[in-house]
Amino acid sequence: MKQALSKKEIESWFKELQDSICSQLEQTDGKAKFKEDLWTREDGGGGRSRVISGGDAIEKGGVMFSAVWGKTPANILNALKLNESDFYATGVSIVIHPVNPWSPIIHMNTRYFEMSNGISWFGGGIDLTPHYVIEEDAVHFHTKVKTVCDAHHGDYYNKFKKWADDYFFIKHRNETRGVGGIFFDRLSEEKEISSRNRFEFIQDVGKLFAPLYTELLNRNRNKSYTEEEKKWQMLRRGRYVEFNLVYDIGTKFGLDTNGRTESILVSMPPVANWDYNIQPAEGSKEAYTISKLKKDINWV
Repeated sequence: MKQALSKKEIESWFKELQDSICSQLEQTDGKAKFKEDLWTREDGGGGRSRVISGGDAIEKGGVMFSAVWGKTPANILNALKLNESDFYATGVSIVIHPVNPWSPIIHMNTRYFEMSNGISWFGGGIDLTPHYVIEEDAVHFHTKVKTVCDAHHGDYYNKFKKWADDYFFIKHRNETRGVGGIFFDRLSEEKEISSRNRFEFIQDVGKLFAPLYTELLNRNRNKSYTEEEKKWQMLRRGRYVEFNLVYDIGTKFGLDTNGRTESILVSMPPVANWDYNIQPAEGSKEAYTISKLKKDINWV
């Protein structure tokens, strides 16, 4: 019989996941290395921020681990409709911005949240944000994600894909951030599934990241591109910034809990543009991309 799941076991595994992903990304890039920044949080806890930049395939990326604790801020308690309680949160968060505009941005988050009143849950997800939507890549991405979901629960993929479509939506642009993926939070309601099995699902999502993104990078990193295509990449990066600063729950949670600002905002691209009222030409590859930034596209 397996031992009861503990937050220390979860925290230790997240550290191992960070190590593994950093190693695989360095090997894939072949040029840049991660720089580590250890930090402590005054109110409790700390983390390991690892940032890579100036690579052959990766222009900027962050693979961040943290384990923080303390008094839960009042605005979070109000949002969760809970009484005063201490919290503990740990996880790994990743954003990679590639050099080549044909390579996609990718984000993943795997996290665990626990409160002193006995409430706990897992959350996370993985999603893809192409500058140019390539249908073959989107299908490959969703197929791999669905395979992981289906191995754990028959409803996970459809449920979490819709959640991602709704969550990664830039309302003021009326477009999704990318081609979606899966997103889930407060994963504790399926009473027939143990916390151990939910953790195993989180582990499989985490282990999917490096081989999946390596494949997509290697498909596209050596493609030629024009100055105009690079400008389009900068515009799409701008949309990424808009979502993260206006809507992203993780960004808001980190800032609300007095987290480390540099680590929270590492998801920002190194350079982005906001040109005025850009309208892609009808029939262009840019117009095709915009046409695919919609909810409820069935990629598999």
